[in-house]
Amino acid sequence: MRTEMHAMAKAAGAFWSRLRSNDEDEANPGVGLALGGGFARGVAHIGVLRVLEREHIPVRFVAGVSAGSIVAAGLAGGADADDLELVARSMKFKDLAGWRFSLLGLVGSERMEGFLRRAFPVYRFEEMKIPLAVVATDLKTGEPVIFHGHGEVFHPVRASCSYPGLFHPVKYEGMLLVDGGISMEIPAAALRGLGAKRVVSVVLPAPPVTADPGSMFGVVNRCFQIMQQRTEQFWRFQSDVVIAPRVQDVAWDDFTQAGRMIEAGMEAAEAALPRIRALTRHAAVGGLQAVSAN
Repeated sequence: MRTEMHAMAKAAGAFWSRLRSNDEDEANPGVGLALGGGFARGVAHIGVLRVLEREHIPVRFVAGVSAGSIVAAGLAGGADADDLELVARSMKFKDLAGWRFSLLGLVGSERMEGFLRRAFPVYRFEEMKIPLAVVATDLKTGEPVIFHGHGEVFHPVRASCSYPGLFHPVKYEGMLLVDGGISMEIPAAALRGLGAKRVVSVVLPAPPVTADPGSMFGVVNRCFQIMQQRTEQFWRFQSDVVIAPRVQDVAWDDFTQAGRMIEAGMEAAEAALPRIRALTRHAAVGGLQAVSAN
């Protein structure tokens, strides 16, 4: 027991040390990056990362929900945009889920753990090179559950990606967890909780609704859109810059368009660069930080 408590205390100390070191480099302050969901459309996040790397804008904190949690965990563990692109181009639906019908969902996400373990060499929060937060939603309380600091990322990421109706909820530590996007579409508030002072949020727009839903999943998806429209103001208030890659025409499960989605992420990030530079420049000289963009 004493050994376990010592290990947890050591891990917590290392975590808070990383928070301090990431936040103190005001000569090159960098940003906190909040990555939203979109399943296959999450590949567009890699294009945003590529532009930040090219422009030498460091990511000091990262948080993700749903597909964004996979990219966030890879980035926090030390992967760069090239590493993540290799993973994305090889990814298939069957790597993440297996059909297993039940009253609570159609597919299980157990396969995702093996995929993450193979894809990312670092998968414990306390070993991450960048402080990481992963957001899921507790079905019992309706509240967001923000994982950070200690433990493996597998259950949190699986839970954060568990789209209701499709994926089985994830049972973890007495909670019944589903997609983080239900309670926190973009995890800007989670970044603020970690200590991020400059938040860049990446939202992946869904296809527009042009007709009545033609399936059960169409109904669920439309409910998500309505809910997110009503909560959008909250996460935008917590964000300094918002990047929205044009991926509306990509289907949620289409992993074949990785290249085009990465390009869309790059284009959107490049358009936002003046505002991101202004944000970090103001921080470096001690000026105002309120820079906002759509």
